This record gives sequence, C-alpha cells and structure tokens, in this order.
Amino acid sequence: MPEKSSSTVTLVAGGDIGPIHAPTEKFAELILPELQKADLRFGQCERTYSERGWLPEYANGPGGNLTRLHPDYASVWEKSGMDIISLASNHAMDWGPEAVLDTADMFRRMGKHVIGAGKDGEEARKPAIVERNGVKIAFLAYCSVLRDGQAAGDGKAGIAPMRAHTYYAPEEFQPGTPPKIITEPYAEDIKALQDDVRKAKKLADVVIMSIHWGLRHVPKTICTYQEPVAHAAIDAGVDLILGHHAHSIKAIEVYKGKVCFYSIGNFMTTGSNKRTSGTFDWNLIWFPIDKECLPPHGMYQFPTHCRKTMLAKAVISKKGIDRVSFLPCFINNMAQPYVVTPDDPKFQEIVDWTEWVSDQHPHKLRVEGNEVVVDTTT
Repeated sequence: MPEKSSSTVTLVAGGDIGPIHAPTEKFAELILPELQKADLRFGQCERTYSERGWLPEYANGPGGNLTRLHPDYASVWEKSGMDIISLASNHAMDWGPEAVLDTADMFRRMGKHVIGAGKDGEEARKPAIVERNGVKIAFLAYCSVLRDGQAAGDGKAGIAPMRAHTYYAPEEFQPGTPPKIITEPYAEDIKALQDDVRKAKKLADVVIMSIHWGLRHVPKTICTYQEPVAHAAIDAGVDLILGHHAHSIKAIEVYKGKVCFYSIGNFMTTGSNKRTSGTFDWNLIWFPIDKECLPPHGMYQFPTHCRKTMLAKAVISKKGIDRVSFLPCFINNMAQPYVVTPDDPKFQEIVDWTEWVSDQHPHKLRVEGNEVVVDTTT
C-alpha cells in the first residue's frame, strides 16, 4: 500500500447506510479500522432521522415506514466517522420535507458535510468543499430514483435530481418476454448537473460526484441512461463517480482517464424485515436470501450476491486523482461489512464478480496487496 503523503488525501467511500436495528454503531465495528486509516470518509444515507413528517401520497412508487427513524439510530454515522454524507436517495422524501431537513440539520450539528438535499434547489445542488492537506475537494450528489414532487426547486425542498425518461418496445416473439426498456436522461437535468460541476471545478482541485441510480437487486444490468450521464459528468469536469442504490457491485468503467463506479454496493444496512409480494420489483425479479442472514440467525435481508461489496478508495492531490482502487469486502449474517484479504477465497470471488459485471465497459483491474487497483490509462 502506498505511503500517505502530506500533500495527498485518501478518501474511502461506502455505499448504502441505514441499519434499522439499534444500537446501530455495532454495524461499523468490523470495518472501522479501515475507515480510520483514511483522511476522508463518504457514505450514502438511506434513511431520515426525525420525529416529524408524514407519509405523502406520491403519484408513483412505494414509500416505506422504516425509512424514517428516531435520531438515536444515527449513531452508526458517528461511530464510523463519516465526513461527507449524501442525502440524495429514493427514500429521503418518504416522509416529506420536514424529515429530510431535520436529518440534514442533525448531520451538520455532528460536524458532517451534507450534499444532495436541501430547503431548495440551490441548497440541494450546493457542493461540499472539503480541504485536507492543502487539497480542495468538491462533493456533489444527485438521485435518479425520484417520485413525482421529490425534486428540489425554487423555494421547494427536496433532492438534487438527475432523472430519466423510460420507453418500452414490445418483444413479440416469446410470450411473457419483458419489453425492451430504453431510458434517456432529462436534458434539463444533464445541463443543470454540468453547470454545477463547472462551478464546483472553479472552487476545488477535484470534483467527486455521488449518484443514486440504476436497478436495485438486479445483477450487472446498467440502464441505458446511466452511461450518458456518467460521460456528461466527466466531460464537464467530474474526476470520480461513486454510484449506489443497486445494493450490489456493478460495473467499473474508465472514461477519459476517469473512473465511474456504477455501484459500490451495500455498506452498513440491514434491509426490511417485512416481506410481501409487493416487495419484489415487477413480480419478475425474485431472489433468495441466505438462511443464515434471516432471523433469528441474522439480520441482512438482501440477495446472496448483495453480500459482496467494496470500499472504494482514491488518493487525491492538487493535480487530481492519483490512484483509484477498492478493497473487496463481504457482509456477514449480522449485516456487518469487513475487508476480505487475498488469503480468503471470497477475495477472488469478489474480484471475479467485479470483472464480470464490468466486462461491457472499458476497464483494467490489477491486485496490489489487499487492494484492487483500477488502471486509469485504459
């Protein structure tokens, strides 16, 4: 592992965080030593922490009772030492604007940087500028998994949007075959995102974008809107993209020397303990959960492939991002992620999985010690 220099900043990033079983600090116990080695830590928030709000009747999509928790459940964020927190998720507005604004205020009182949500569009799009070791890093966050009325706007609280239109083309040759699905990014959201990036680039040495997008639970599949959004962001000046929402590792792509993690997987979350026929997407995607992960033995209620995950890592200098890698991780039956070392067969399983989900995208990976380095010369 390269030595940390005083002129560089080491960032580590984990995906979805939001356990629903107290005390939540226990979910950080195994991964904490690795988090503490970094200068900065990023996490994606899957909950709101508030006693205010209501369940709005949005036009499209399910809500969720467990997406609003008492602030006591936020102890996982303090224990893990997360510095930058994205609130741009599909659950942030489940209980209306009061709950998400309370959550942002709570994190700020903890001394953390909040991105992706706010009292209006300007605040939701505002970058967090963080300086460490003389290096300035701008963080932006967006969400593509939004229901009607959840996007922030002029005088309107909500989430920074990066939405997409969906179209369907029937496949007639085989009855029951799903239609071909075409998704295209909103032109106005692309323009706004690029404007945000260009402004942030003037304020910082490096711009990192977090984005909640794609298909949850479905292995490998990348929606057709995702690549154009990633490329547009990098064209505007983004140096690294951290994607999540899918709950499992998805493709790594190198575009113009910049890395896009389409999904860095789950991190510290448990899933819902309530399962009904409506839980499963489209009544088409069904999945088993490992028996050891179900009560009373465990508390990780996601598909087997969602136990493979990673801790993304970047070494950053004033010149840009010097090195991108990830630490293969596995989530145990108690929903605790831990770093997997090369002497564990799971290490190669996670590397092989990442290669498989990435094989339609330009990339090259190599193992160096406990890390998998992404070659940005591809």
